[in-house]
Amino acid sequence: MTNALRDDIMLGRRLPGARLIERDIAAELGVSRLPVREAIKALVGEGLAVKTPRTWAVVREFTIKDIRDFAEFREAIETLAWVLAAQRHDDHGAALMRATFARESRAVESGDIAGAQAASAQFHTMAVGLSGNDVLQELAESYVTRLRWLFGQFEEVVRMVDDHRVILDAFLARDVDALRELIPGHLAEGRDAAERRLRARTERSG
Repeated sequence: MTNALRDDIMLGRRLPGARLIERDIAAELGVSRLPVREAIKALVGEGLAVKTPRTWAVVREFTIKDIRDFAEFREAIETLAWVLAAQRHDDHGAALMRATFARESRAVESGDIAGAQAASAQFHTMAVGLSGNDVLQELAESYVTRLRWLFGQFEEVVRMVDDHRVILDAFLARDVDALRELIPGHLAEGRDAAERRLRARTERSG
């Protein structure tokens, strides 16, 4: 249930500001209200929904400040994660990263934007996993949903895969100096794309 509602938000089937009313969603999906209640609670915890003074929650309306705050946090976490992963990965880790990039590339070639976005998000979270740092992994688990949302705002998947190819080469070469430059610049592109998408949506609704 949580996955279904999360995907509805990620894919734009439930728009920012939309009410998440237990009774209505339960009737819509043909389930009891309890799993819907738990799903909404989980989405509030993930930052995708916001509780209201009434008896329902609403899909969160991200602001420019939200995007910039997340970008600042993410730059610090992911730059460190990529540096550590480059230093510490073994042959198995290198193979996993190559496979993830290959999956992203195939999705781009076939025009599967959603698949490319999902593989791109995994490309980044995998670096955290390969960092060998448990605290970084715990922090990453707290923002993975927002990361998926951010990648959903970036539709220039050809440019994204080109950036990832350069990052992968630096990772495999254990070139930490290059990664310290590449990662902040790459993340800034994602932040800017999310800001443009949000401004365009605001202008259309206004």
